[in-house]
Amino acid sequence: MIETAVPILASLNAKETIEFYTEKLAFSLIANWDGYLIFSKDKIQIHLWPCNDIEIPKATGCYLRVTEVDQLYAQYLGLGVVHPNGKLELKPWRMKQFSVLDNNGNIIHFGEELK
Repeated sequence: MIETAVPILASLNAKETIEFYTEKLAFSLIANWDGYLIFSKDKIQIHLWPCNDIEIPKATGCYLRVTEVDQLYAQYLGLGVVHPNGKLELKPWRMKQFSVLDNNGNIIHFGEELK
């Protein structure tokens, strides 16, 4: 039985990516193997692999299901990392979500399912 999934995104600069994920998104750095980065927060992990092609992160991203999306949105909005076109809103698929672009250009959607 499948239990969880781990997104693997592209990183253009390990140092800048570590700073962004730890300082802006409040993730913990778990490992750095020659630029292959592993971060965790609560019950999830995000991996980032070293990449030199600036176009790849522009075409990749992930969706993280969360609880307390309003509080997370307020935190990230205050840090200036919410995508200008990714403000908090209710989507037709019954998710309240917002989006962040990381320092590389990967999009990360944060959504809470409405019951």
